[in-house]
Amino acid sequence: GRNGKKPGPPVHDDLVERDFTADVPDQLWLTDITEHWTGEGKLYLCAIKDVCSGRIVGYSIDSRMQSQLAVTALNSAVARRDRDVSGCIVHSDRGSQFRSRKFVAGLNRHGLVGSMGRVGAAGDNAAMESFFALLQRNVLDRQRWDTRDQLRIAIVTWIERTYHRRRRQARLGRLTPIEYE
Repeated sequence: GRNGKKPGPPVHDDLVERDFTADVPDQLWLTDITEHWTGEGKLYLCAIKDVCSGRIVGYSIDSRMQSQLAVTALNSAVARRDRDVSGCIVHSDRGSQFRSRKFVAGLNRHGLVGSMGRVGAAGDNAAMESFFALLQRNVLDRQRWDTRDQLRIAIVTWIERTYHRRRRQARLGRLTPIEYE
């Protein structure tokens, strides 16, 4: 599969069925993993996006694409929300990281509800793809990244400063994700 994520049998039903809308925050989160090259090798980003506001509620960046990458992103999202997020649906593809016992245990621990798309369903993760495409254009394509640390800092800076605070989204009435929430 894309990025070496092996799709397998779903551990959750598809509760979303490509209706990527939510009326309030913490109703539906999407998550996915991308890989990026540096002079030192690959760097992986797992991001979790709140569908209501478009905010990246949690993410993790690592040199290895293992289940811990997804678990760390999940824990970061829950910690940042700093409120009860139980009942929130977390939708992913069937990548092995999201099917792992560790990730499923993380969902259960926080009362989150897993959901998985069908293999190869085009547009199934369009909302995540749009975020990753912006990241690609604004960070990854700007220069060659020699070290993982350089790229990690650039990604974090872009998410925290530019994507969340400066990028006005038409569908949010020209508010940034943070103002909208």
